[in-house]
Amino acid sequence: MGELSGSPGRDAAGPVVSVRLTLVAEPVDRADLLADPVARDAEVLRMPAGSNPSWLSWPQYDAVLFRLQARERAAGLGPWMP
Repeated sequence: MGELSGSPGRDAAGPVVSVRLTLVAEPVDRADLLADPVARDAEVLRMPAGSNPSWLSWPQYDAVLFRLQARERAAGLGPWMP
């Protein structure tokens, strides 16, 4: 998972932006995201060989976070809000 960690800029090669990446212990299953009415339209699911990095809309990102949080709650991990 990633998020912008700075403002976009430009260098000799073109646009640049700093990102902060966080690895998750277990990926969210693609099938679970395809079954979600919001997440299934995500660029990375429609065109898996597309741009890198790919992006998610806020609702799509929320769908991924919901699945991560549900899994960690089930495992007794994390201080997630009820």
